[in-house]
Amino acid sequence: MTGLALLAGLLLGAFAVVWWQRRKTHAQRRIPRRWPLSPRLVANSKEREVWRWLLHAFVSHHVMLKMPVTRFTMPRNKEQGLRWYQMLSGVYCTFTVCNSDGHVIGCVDVPGRMGLPKKNEQLKRKLLRQCGIAYMVVEADDLPEIDDIRAEFLGDAAATGRRRQRSDRSERVITAARNTLRQTLLRQRMIRDSEMAPLSSMLDSGRGDLRGSEYGVVGSRFASDSAAASLFTDFSSLNAALDAALENNSFLTPLDSREADLR
Repeated sequence: MTGLALLAGLLLGAFAVVWWQRRKTHAQRRIPRRWPLSPRLVANSKEREVWRWLLHAFVSHHVMLKMPVTRFTMPRNKEQGLRWYQMLSGVYCTFTVCNSDGHVIGCVDVPGRMGLPKKNEQLKRKLLRQCGIAYMVVEADDLPEIDDIRAEFLGDAAATGRRRQRSDRSERVITAARNTLRQTLLRQRMIRDSEMAPLSSMLDSGRGDLRGSEYGVVGSRFASDSAAASLFTDFSSLNAALDAALENNSFLTPLDSREADLR
């Protein structure tokens, strides 16, 4: 009887342990009525600064945020796919640039406060290079030239085309500014001629201190010549000032236009 009681106690204890473990597991999987979580930003201040810079550099592309490399790569050997997935599931890039078809052309990493681990950087640099995807590490406080990253991600032809478009845009701005200046000077000339018309009529009619027709013609002609000379002087000075302003304008002509290869 003692043996049966002991056996029954052991079975009851084992059953209690199994029941308790199942209940604990079920409680952990149960969805809470109120989640103990709060929303947060997906990018810090430096990452947002680089994000805006990338959006300006790749207007016709899509800039994705913190995508794992397993999202845009796949194993050549499916039998070892699970192994590579477990190894790379935690590897991601801060930004991923892809075209409208969804093909990735390059990845950008922004180091955090502790920097970027060297092994992590080497792994991604080697992996992405073998997949034909460009890779760069960018500091928010030291952003490279837009033409440099476009040349790295899209090739030298894309950077050259962008510089040509920027040059054509600058020429159009200069031409439009000069046309506006000429129209303004012509309007000022018409206004000045209309204001001098009564004076010419008075001189021609013989009124005023000089009543001779000859003096009236000379006075009118002298006034017209003076107005033309003044208009020509104003046009020359304004045109020279416009050329100087446009030449020194860093928006139209970058102050540092030297090209440098990425190293």
